[in-house]
Amino acid sequence: MNRQANDAAARMAGIEPFHVMEVQDRALELEAQGRRIIHMEIGQPDFSAPPQVIEAAVDAVRHRPLGYTPALGIPELRREIARYYRERHGVEVSPERIAVTAGASGAFLLALATLVNPGDEWIMPDPCYPCSRHFVRLFEGRARTLPVDERQSYQLCAADVQRNWDARTRGVMIASPSNPTGTSVSAAELGAIIDCVRSHGGFTLVDEIYLGLSYEGSLATALALADDVFVVNSFSKYFNMTGWRLGWMVAPARYMREVERLAQNAFICPSAPAQYAALAAFLPDTLALLEQRRLEFKRRRDFLLPALRDLGFAIPVTPSGAFYIYAGCERFAADSEEFALRLLEEAGVAITPGVDFGSYRARAHVRFAYTRSLEELEEGVRRIAGML
Repeated sequence: MNRQANDAAARMAGIEPFHVMEVQDRALELEAQGRRIIHMEIGQPDFSAPPQVIEAAVDAVRHRPLGYTPALGIPELRREIARYYRERHGVEVSPERIAVTAGASGAFLLALATLVNPGDEWIMPDPCYPCSRHFVRLFEGRARTLPVDERQSYQLCAADVQRNWDARTRGVMIASPSNPTGTSVSAAELGAIIDCVRSHGGFTLVDEIYLGLSYEGSLATALALADDVFVVNSFSKYFNMTGWRLGWMVAPARYMREVERLAQNAFICPSAPAQYAALAAFLPDTLALLEQRRLEFKRRRDFLLPALRDLGFAIPVTPSGAFYIYAGCERFAADSEEFALRLLEEAGVAITPGVDFGSYRARAHVRFAYTRSLEELEEGVRRIAGML
């Protein structure tokens, strides 16, 4: 059978590009033409990595051989992460259950490669982070997205899971706090979801990438509720290390051998310089700096949220974490993608259209990232107000 040279695997039909990249590419074109763009589209902290982390990286490059490390990460870093859970969250996690990964994306790939069989369905909310759907598809599974709205803070509840579980369902994916909505699942509801999934013999995978960026009191990790869940976290967001490509996963002990075999074959090991640098992320003075930055993100949220509401955006739920505001734009446009491009061209403000995050009311929503200075956010609001 002859095949065209560009024939790709059938699974690629289900892997969509990031629509925000069209906005970002155009923003870069406009900047190259001399225009100043206010960037509120990308979920990347504007803070650099903490200086302690940078110094640790320089020291590692100068004084360590930096060869391959163990596939699950250097033992020192796995112990530091375990200590962080104990001191920050009051939860005992054995270092042997921790896999240091090539970014949080590497953690998701390892978890789902371990758990997804062809044809399995994984329940997740709509809207949600787009890669959640695509990671499941990579392993021949199917994302079953359930519409959620402001009445339940854009999050799944145990009743949703129970009502939609069937013979094909393998597990549930939850993000708390969430991208794109910034909302969280309460400990009681998360515990109910875990219990429901367990009763069906399934798996719960919890994205806690933004757990450190919670603004309305401390948010409990799922590991405080159960030890049979898979939890993914990252050094990118709270720790301000986006380009270092380092994350971690905590998995039930009985699956760690499978995770290790997959890590050996897929990645060999995480970045050695990044791992040694990340040891400094848990120093007391580093954590104190990160807390100052968390409060700065809260200050930005507390400015931007009422400012957007005053402009007429529909934001019925106050985001409790992350650094995003998911806003209804129906008052201004019928299509969020067209609205985002118009806002970029006319006002020089880049935001993310809701179509990146699912299909439920996606064209009626946009996402604002408050990852820029307060002064830039104020300028962005002035520009949006002028256009509207």
